[in-house]
Amino acid sequence: MVVVMQERASDEQVQKVIAKLVEMGFDVHRSTGALRTVLGAVGGSSRNYDTALIEVLDGVQEVLRITEPYKLASRTFKPDNTVITIGDVRIGGDEVIVMAGPCSAETEEQVETSAAAVKRAGAKVLRGGAFKPRSSPYSFQGLGEEGLRLLKAAADRHNLKLVSEVMDISQLELIERYADILQVGARNMQNFTLLRELGRSKKPIMLKRGISATIEEWLLSAEYILAGGNMNVMLCERGIRTFESYTRNTLDISAIPVVQKLSHLPVLADPSHGTGKRDKVAPMARAAVAAGCDGLLIEVHHDPDHALSDGAQSLFPSQFDRLMAELRIIAPAIGRSICLEPVSKRGWGGSR
Repeated sequence: MVVVMQERASDEQVQKVIAKLVEMGFDVHRSTGALRTVLGAVGGSSRNYDTALIEVLDGVQEVLRITEPYKLASRTFKPDNTVITIGDVRIGGDEVIVMAGPCSAETEEQVETSAAAVKRAGAKVLRGGAFKPRSSPYSFQGLGEEGLRLLKAAADRHNLKLVSEVMDISQLELIERYADILQVGARNMQNFTLLRELGRSKKPIMLKRGISATIEEWLLSAEYILAGGNMNVMLCERGIRTFESYTRNTLDISAIPVVQKLSHLPVLADPSHGTGKRDKVAPMARAAVAAGCDGLLIEVHHDPDHALSDGAQSLFPSQFDRLMAELRIIAPAIGRSICLEPVSKRGWGGSR
């Protein structure tokens, strides 16, 4: 259930309501807005609890039952959009945040050149993998901690945040030392043991949609992280498996407005994995921004024809430059913005 406190409810009244909910067997999550406090009560010793026991408490304005199976991810619990702040980067706000870089770290030159290129074009976050979940055990599996060092060094040099994938609980402590955002890939969307552990993390989590997951299943996976206490969760639509075989996946653009109506969590799109084809990335990125996404995850490589992973879907830096220029035209039409000028025009420096 959701307990909405009165606008002038005191902290003492809020604490008494929390104590009562805990007594009834609920786990309580507090959301404090500009005007009032909202308490999300999850669990409970009985589904037939009497809401009147809470409604009569001092400071309570109303009590609502949450009908969705995902409680903390729903807009009933939190009507306002969640904005995740990482330094000067705000994901879920007015600006569409672009995260770009290579699929995986390969060499120092490759990481540095790619980081410089995406920063110069206006990206705010460097994306790159150090541990790669590949369909074939014989494919490149990533550089591990050395890859994380390369990515973090390049991100720091160019004033970028870093997002990298965590595949297993055993990697969590290591990746937390380097990455600003922890990515959960499509294969791990329903790895509930990992999701529970991420609920205890202090780092923001990017949860990608599973290749055959419904929107409800996706939001329920997010609920595992939220229920653990980590409220900094963003969702990433990266394409689902359908009968179509021309593209790698079918990027579900419609999921963006659907999820934004159901949930307060930021929604991003990954047109690189969503299509698997370089010439389709830009059109789908433009469509995702037009549909209202809060951010984009795009693969960029300085020499994609020789990339060790996902070269066919990685943009050349020049293509990424052109895409960013196009997005700066589209975003204002829907009341959003993207880093307004390339870095080179602001004198922030380029590659080193």
